[in-house]
Amino acid sequence: MSKVVKFGGSSLASAEQFQKVGKIIRAEAERRFVVPSAPGKRFSDDIKVTDMLYSCYDLAEAGKDFKAELQAIKARYDEIIAGLKLKLSLDEEFVTIEKNFKEKAGSNYAASRGEYLNGIIMANYLGFEFIDSATVIFFDENGEFDADKTDKVLSERLKGLKNAVVPGFYGALPDGRVKTFSRGGSDITGSIVAKAVKADVYENWTDASGVLIADPRIIDNPQGIEVITYRELRELSYMGFSVFHEDAISPVRKAGIPINIRNTNAPEEPGTWIVGSTCQKSKYVITGIAGKKGFCSVNIEKDMMNSEIGFGRRVLQAFEENGISFEHVPSGIDTMTVFVHQDEFMHKEQKVVAALNRLVKPDTIDIEADLALIAVVGRGMKATRGTAARIFSALAHNDINVKMIDQGSSELNIIIGVANEDFEQAIKAIYDIFVLTKI
Repeated sequence: MSKVVKFGGSSLASAEQFQKVGKIIRAEAERRFVVPSAPGKRFSDDIKVTDMLYSCYDLAEAGKDFKAELQAIKARYDEIIAGLKLKLSLDEEFVTIEKNFKEKAGSNYAASRGEYLNGIIMANYLGFEFIDSATVIFFDENGEFDADKTDKVLSERLKGLKNAVVPGFYGALPDGRVKTFSRGGSDITGSIVAKAVKADVYENWTDASGVLIADPRIIDNPQGIEVITYRELRELSYMGFSVFHEDAISPVRKAGIPINIRNTNAPEEPGTWIVGSTCQKSKYVITGIAGKKGFCSVNIEKDMMNSEIGFGRRVLQAFEENGISFEHVPSGIDTMTVFVHQDEFMHKEQKVVAALNRLVKPDTIDIEADLALIAVVGRGMKATRGTAARIFSALAHNDINVKMIDQGSSELNIIIGVANEDFEQAIKAIYDIFVLTKI
C-alpha cells in the first residue's frame, strides 16, 4: 500500500509544525511520497512566505533594493532549520534566488521558491529523496498543464523509489522556465503525484478536521462530513464550497483514488473521505449546504411559448450574444426565467433586453436583482421523501420568501433562490431542520 501525503502551509509554518508532520509521516510506512507547501502563517498577523516572495520580487522587478526582504524570507527558513537541528544551509540557494530576481526570472519563479525551499528542508528532515518539480511536472507552450507528459515522466522518475519529496505548486514550461498552478496548486501537485504512483490513498493534511456541512462563518461549529462523493463535492464547489482545489480532483477521480482530508493538529481524527461512490449512508439526509449572493433573474413571459419550437434556444442566444453565461433556467408553460451573475449582467442589461425583444418577442420581461442561490446537496435525498417540503417549511417558518427552486434529475441537489438579505438566515434554517432538529 502507498499513500501520497500533501501538507498545507499552516502545517509547515514552523519547526514545531514540521515536527508534527514528521511524526505523522513516520507513523505509517505507507506514507511514502510527500508534497509540501510553502510555510504559511505562524500566527494570525503573520505573512505567508509566498506573499513575502511576491512582494520581494515586485521590488526586484521595479529595480529597487530587495536584499532586506529576501533576508527576511531566509530568516523564516533558517528558523525552521535551527528548530529542527538540521545540518543544512540554504545560503547557496538564496544566492541563486537573488541572482535570478535581479535577472527578472518572473513572478512564477519567485512564488515557486517557497515550496522548493520547504521541499529541500522536508527531504533533509525525513531522509527522503528530493525531486525538483520543475523536472517532472510540465506545462505546454500555452501555459496549460501537460498531463500526459507529466504522468509519463513522473511515473518513471518515482518508480522504484521507496520515498520522495516533490514540492507542490509549480512545474516547468517547454523552455525550462518555472510555471505555477493557481493558488492552492499544491493540492493539484499532490493529486498528480498520487496518480503517477497509483497510490491507494491521497491524504491532504491541513488545519481543519475535514469538510464541514456548512460555512463556519454562518453556522457556529457546523458538523463535519464523514464521506462525500466527487459529484456531491462538485455541486457544492460550484456554489462556493471552497474546500478543495477543483483541478486537484480530476487526476485522482479518473484513477479511482480516494482523498482523505485530515487535520495536522489532530491526526487522531478520521477527517473526511472524498470518494467516487459509496454505499455508506450520510449521517444526515443532506451532505452539505453552500451558496452565493449576487444574482439576478430575468423572467420572460409569453402566451403559448411552449408551442414555439426553439423558444428556449433563442432566449439563451440573447445572453450568449452579449457574453453572459447563465446559472439556472427554471421554466413554466408560459414563463422562462434565466438566473445570471448580477455583476456580469448589469452593464449589459438593456442590450440583453433588446435582444430578447428581437429574438422572442415576449409579452413581458421582468428583472429582479440582489438574489442569492443556495445549493442543498446530498446523496441521501434521493431515498428520502419530503426533502423539498422540509426546506420550504424551514424557510417559511423563518419568514423567508423562496424566489426559485430547481431540482436536478439526479435528485442529488436542490437549488433555492432567495433575496440576498435572507441568505445567511436561509442557510441557518436549512441546517437547523436537517442537522440540529432532524425532524
